[in-house]
Amino acid sequence: MASRIEELIAAIEEYVNSCKYKSFSNTQIIVDKNEIDELIRDLKISTPDEIKRCQRIVQNKEEILKDARDRADKLINDTKAQTTQLVSEHEIMTQAYEQAKDVMTSASNQASTYLQTKTEEANNLVTSAVQYTDDLLAHVQEIIENSIQTATTNYQDMIRELQKSNDAMIRELQQYQDIIISNRNELRGVTDTMQESAGVPEDSLQGSDPVDIEII
Repeated sequence: MASRIEELIAAIEEYVNSCKYKSFSNTQIIVDKNEIDELIRDLKISTPDEIKRCQRIVQNKEEILKDARDRADKLINDTKAQTTQLVSEHEIMTQAYEQAKDVMTSASNQASTYLQTKTEEANNLVTSAVQYTDDLLAHVQEIIENSIQTATTNYQDMIRELQKSNDAMIRELQQYQDIIISNRNELRGVTDTMQESAGVPEDSLQGSDPVDIEII
């Protein structure tokens, strides 16, 4: 059964794969910021739960070892009781002692083997849990880094588009300015021609009504 964090990672991957590519690009995609933010927020909320689960596994290691020690101690204590009974029941103390010694040795070996096995199992369990959590966090880190790179690229693209639009507007305004200057020069030329034709000094025309001129 997949964990919540695995489900969220799968959802993010599915969403990214479903996004449309930007125009004239086969690597950059268009991402809905609100949707990707919500998925990443859910991922951040779920990640601590996975870490806590790993911590619980580490804690269970100590409980497993404690249980193994308790079982080993009980086995040794039971063996001591059996040894005492053997010594008391046998008429020949030497034979009873040898039997008790063999039983003690066997019990000690069994307890040592059992404890070693449980220790290895607990260590393997902790190693697997830590590796699993680290893999998940590495995947999350990769997703966040890709999101940052995408956001940066989108911002830079937007700045370039704004710069292009601004340059075009400036060129258009400059064209309008050139037309206005040209028209004013034409007006001055017409006024000078009229003054020369009428023989009227330029100063006498000040304050008179303007001449209607059609600009084509």
